[in-house]
Amino acid sequence: MLDSKNVRIAVTSLNNGAFPMSNGLSRLQSRFPADPQGAADILVAPRQYSASEADNAGLVTFVIDEIDYEDDVRVAIEERASLSPDALTGMEANLRFAGPETMETKIFGRLSAWQNWIFSRPNATGGNGALTLYGKPDRPVFDWKRT
Repeated sequence: MLDSKNVRIAVTSLNNGAFPMSNGLSRLQSRFPADPQGAADILVAPRQYSASEADNAGLVTFVIDEIDYEDDVRVAIEERASLSPDALTGMEANLRFAGPETMETKIFGRLSAWQNWIFSRPNATGGNGALTLYGKPDRPVFDWKRT
């Protein structure tokens, strides 16, 4: 989150389970898997948060000042761009289904993501795929248009 007086995030009553995830939790509850009381404490008084307040409450992962913001965002994008597009899709799917495991999270989060997006895709198992070349001196060649 950009540390600027003009940037704020808000928590409202909609964060209290109006749109439950497939694990039965709200997105806010999924943000605090080891501290269920953390989400409850935030929901007591829904409001807007500055960057430092959001950081203290655990609502954001990073708070970056205006001087470093452009470079930090560029580095984050470059890091993600260096990974296989299929692997990124699978990781994102797993993050979407965090928390208690249900039949729905097993099917959509684990089985679909890893079996359909990673292990059976040419970027993994093709002639130049990551799994095919694992442990060999060659680097995989990814098809960046697949995802």
